[in-house]
Amino acid sequence: MGREYIEKRYNIIGLTSIETFSSIKGGMNGNCKDVYFLRVSGANGTFAEDVASMDAVQTARMRSGQGIYNRVGAFPRNIDGDRAACCMECYQKWLDTGREVLYTPRCGESAGVGELLSAACKKVLTIYRSCSPGLNDCMEKNFVVKLLFWLDELAFGYLRGWDPRCSMKFVAQGVVKQQEYFFCYFLTLLGVDVLLLQNEVDIEEKLDALQLSRQVVLGEKKAVALENYDSLKQASGATLSGMGKANSGRVSQGMGKADAGAPSRGMGQADSGRESQESAQAHRGCAMPRVVLPPRRQKASIGGVDLGDNPKADYLPGENQKAGCVPVGSPAMGSGRVPGRTAPPGKRDLRELNFEELALRASSVVMIAIHDRRGEVIGSGSGIMIGRQGYILTNDHVARGGNYYSVRIENDENMYRTDEIIKYNSLLDLAVIRIDRTLQPLPVYRGRNPLVRGQKVVAIGSPLGLFNSVSDGIISGFRRVKDVDMIQFTAPTSHGSSGGAVLNMYGEVIGVSTAGIDEGQNINLAVGYEFINTFIQGFQ
Repeated sequence: MGREYIEKRYNIIGLTSIETFSSIKGGMNGNCKDVYFLRVSGANGTFAEDVASMDAVQTARMRSGQGIYNRVGAFPRNIDGDRAACCMECYQKWLDTGREVLYTPRCGESAGVGELLSAACKKVLTIYRSCSPGLNDCMEKNFVVKLLFWLDELAFGYLRGWDPRCSMKFVAQGVVKQQEYFFCYFLTLLGVDVLLLQNEVDIEEKLDALQLSRQVVLGEKKAVALENYDSLKQASGATLSGMGKANSGRVSQGMGKADAGAPSRGMGQADSGRESQESAQAHRGCAMPRVVLPPRRQKASIGGVDLGDNPKADYLPGENQKAGCVPVGSPAMGSGRVPGRTAPPGKRDLRELNFEELALRASSVVMIAIHDRRGEVIGSGSGIMIGRQGYILTNDHVARGGNYYSVRIENDENMYRTDEIIKYNSLLDLAVIRIDRTLQPLPVYRGRNPLVRGQKVVAIGSPLGLFNSVSDGIISGFRRVKDVDMIQFTAPTSHGSSGGAVLNMYGEVIGVSTAGIDEGQNINLAVGYEFINTFIQGFQ
């Protein structure tokens, strides 16, 4: 028997402190439950002590079977491949049911919460769309997949044996990102009381204007160190009112290396937590590479030039996307020895290739056409095969703004259509899309020797729609742009080359063509291999 959605009344009592949030329990009136969604802004002199006291009180209640409690210091950033695949499968099943039944990988049909989750998700999406101009189907899918993953990681205990009469409380510190804030609102739609500890920074004005949560000012904004809280450890041995296991995934800083404020270069390194035997069984048969769903999109820019506000930018002739002043910084990607002409130790089979041999690598570089909702082509770019299971690396500003994509492969008469954006990062300006075809991926350089100025390179892409053009040049410098190490190179590129490969003489990808300066001559920039290797971890 499915569990029906319970209506909510918000913030019936004007709570004014952490202590009152901890002590309040929302009442039930027929088919309606009182729920509290509170933001405490700033910190007073007893902030840390009040949080510690709340932890102790709620843990004691949880151990005595009187409720569920969790406090999160950082939202998990990483989704391993199996979970990503299963979350996507759950999303597709939701669509197949006419958006009437929604499950998470860990909390399957047996929990009976399908109708409940679906109703809550539809309410969240309605508000999310109003705050996200230009939201397309791919972006909506990624958002729902992230909601399902966070539910399993942070809120599994609330779903298992869900009972609206049970006291359920969720606390998160420093929630400022839009998707994290909507996840917290999502929990309130499930009957969970939510408290946001905004001691340093609060949500932006457009989110506050929605009036989803009530703000209480405790004091001035300042950093406050809080002890980590691990609900799985704290609830060990507890009987949770029939709720089952408290949380089968790690939470808060207990997620390992995940850090809500970590720069993008660290993505792919966090530990997503050990799966329980139950979740491993639920994921069996879902074999996809490790996938990261990053936070909300930010404008990627180089030297003050946005790379992606206009979906046509950097693709079509006549658009001055690449124009702009690039700050000249100190070399950021190595110096010193020129790579040897012979293979390094242990790589005796590795040799430098001639240009004719390097040109053959074009069979692993694709042209990407970007389509709008009407199916019209609004731009084009390039991409690099990185995984045999259909994974293609390109620029985020190539993938952004499209409703779907068609991919052209050399020596293949078929055109491959896809709407799958598996992963993206606006700061690095990288994205991964997937097509339904087995691919021959290019190897990515691993840094045997540092790259140096004057080193020969070959660029492969589809400038101005000229499919898989090959050009040669040298590395002319190293620049640090918006905290991203970039390779400056002279191999000619044009609009449409974005997302293409920059190769060394061994045929390895050392960079992804990303931008250039129209006013200059052959001043082009590529995201370096260090960021690429981190970004595509698990796809190869």
